[in-house]
Amino acid sequence: MKVPKDWFTTWFNTEYYHLLYNNRDDSEAQSFMKNLTSYLKLPQSATILDLPCGKGRHSKYLSSLGFHVTGMDLSENSIEFAKQFENENLVFKVHDMREPFPEKFDAIFNLFTSFGYFEEDKFDIQVLQNIKHGLNEGGVAVIDFMNVEKVEKNLVKKEIQQRDKVDFHIERAIEDGFIVKQISFNAKNKDFVFYEKVKYLNLSKIESYLEQVGLKLITTFGGYNLEPFNKETSNRLILVVE
Repeated sequence: MKVPKDWFTTWFNTEYYHLLYNNRDDSEAQSFMKNLTSYLKLPQSATILDLPCGKGRHSKYLSSLGFHVTGMDLSENSIEFAKQFENENLVFKVHDMREPFPEKFDAIFNLFTSFGYFEEDKFDIQVLQNIKHGLNEGGVAVIDFMNVEKVEKNLVKKEIQQRDKVDFHIERAIEDGFIVKQISFNAKNKDFVFYEKVKYLNLSKIESYLEQVGLKLITTFGGYNLEPFNKETSNRLILVVE
């Protein structure tokens, strides 16, 4: 598959990205945030960066728990939508995570496989560098990534998912160290093709990135209930770092 280098700048900014993934489980996301903030023992005065935040579903819930939350995302459309939920504890900003953050936080959450987008390792490492420099003294970061080894073993190469009368034709492959997804569909009498491309990063590879920027791995979890990570069976690879 020939994937545009900056595929994420277009796909994440369309209404169809949100349509395809409109079946995401908000209760599961909220349970994860509750479990995570409890495990981290974050005080209610804590400042949290949700990076990238999409339309703000995690940010909104974290704010409802009393935390001071900033949501940042490259997608202008997502941020424009999210801004309707702003309050004294919640703000949203357009920001590219490859660029340093204008402030520091007690915790930075990188959720729902929002890492490993870039062709060159140096940009993924730059994101981690920005996360390190964006933490207050004693701050902690969480990277919620997929378990690539289980994904590879259970890869569905072709399927059709229907959302609101739109048939999304999805093809998946592992190519040149990336897990690639091609999404083709017709909507409003127009044909569209978009892509997702995420680096095949297992635990040892991510650990090598962390070492390069001086972030320390505290623990790993294999799912949103914070169960232990098992590379054979876990759906997620959740890393807590400082």
